Amino acid sequence: MSAGNDAEADAFLVREAQAGSRAAFDMLVLKYQRRVERLLSRSVRDPADVADLCQETFLAAYRALPAFRGDSAFYTWVYRIAINAAKRHHGHRARQRPVESLDDDEGTFGTDPAPSDHATPEALLASRQLARGLDEAVAALAEDQRRALLLREVDGLSYDEIADLMDCPPGTVRSRIFRAREAVASRLRALLGGGGRPW
Repeated sequence: MSAGNDAEADAFLVREAQAGSRAAFDMLVLKYQRRVERLLSRSVRDPADVADLCQETFLAAYRALPAFRGDSAFYTWVYRIAINAAKRHHGHRARQRPVESLDDDEGTFGTDPAPSDHATPEALLASRQLARGLDEAVAALAEDQRRALLLREVDGLSYDEIADLMDCPPGTVRSRIFRAREAVASRLRALLGGGGRPW
């Protein structure tokens, strides 16, 4: 389905849901639940918390649906709700436990680099060190840069879609992603033996 047809389908389902069709809203939940979970899981560790926040996101969306006017795409609107839910979650956790480790045992962007059948122990170690270094470099970014970079590189959103989601001009998005890539590359140069940028 093309992006235009996809947006039209979402708009139709939103109108039906606003008119009282719970089935239409359930279809929107089914369509975007995985994407919202992926978004949340990049900043929330506990899978149970991710599930709770995802449910909270769609419950908030359902309650706010009468006020949704379609000024942005439905998924962009839901993403904003999810990001706000994650921020509240972190605020609550910070009050409970001020210091939290940034260690990521899952590897780069939540994925563990898969070893090949012929990988040597040295190559595996180097791969894991690079993955850990990349995670640390991304975690060290300013929040707006990290979010823009992950929405582009992990979710594959366009600059315009990210701009809509982050409520800023596309040029600002490009600048944030450029600065994020430069910062990550700078931190990884030592691990890469002084080589070029990873992108």
